[in-house]
Amino acid sequence: MGSKEFTAKTVEEAVAAALSELQVTEDQIEYEVLEVPSKGLFGIIGGKPARIQVTVKPVKKPDPLEVAHEFLRQIFAAMQLDVMIEKFEKEEHKLFNLHGDNLGVLIGKHGQTLDALQYLTNLAANHGAEERIRVVLDVENYRKRREDTLSRLAFRLADKVKRHHEKVVLEPMSAHERKIIHMALQDDARISTYSEGEEPYRKVVIALKR
Repeated sequence: MGSKEFTAKTVEEAVAAALSELQVTEDQIEYEVLEVPSKGLFGIIGGKPARIQVTVKPVKKPDPLEVAHEFLRQIFAAMQLDVMIEKFEKEEHKLFNLHGDNLGVLIGKHGQTLDALQYLTNLAANHGAEERIRVVLDVENYRKRREDTLSRLAFRLADKVKRHHEKVVLEPMSAHERKIIHMALQDDARISTYSEGEEPYRKVVIALKR
């Protein structure tokens, strides 16, 4: 908003009137005294009130990265976990790699707890943000180890499909983990992969190409 003038008997009363009308606190405004109050003749005739010009300071949007960090800090404090948060700037996302003792509770079965915490962190970081960011959480490089495990599993099951000429249906996985399987086998000329079923029970199927 622009600037607005306020008058009162004193500068303090003019400021108080501005805060009341604008519904802000004093640290949210800047004001300039345009005219100091003066008493008139005999303290009665020709007196002038205080006149100030008030400008509301622009609201600073919180940094989504700082919001994400603070959200995680509060979560870990509530869980009584001592966690070091290591941050990396990636091309497509911001990576928070978590370090500490006994952090398996943050990973959960096949990373399900970690995925849920990542989802909540992104919600918190992007709430009201002018520019959205994507936060990826990892625990002691778990995601890389899990990706390597899934790739090896994909190659092993693809060989099994080739030997027995029967498709293999994997256990339900998240969309991210299904993508790892698809990507691992995408260049195999004899193998095709596809997903079937509904979330959260959607599975990858590895089969021979027809």
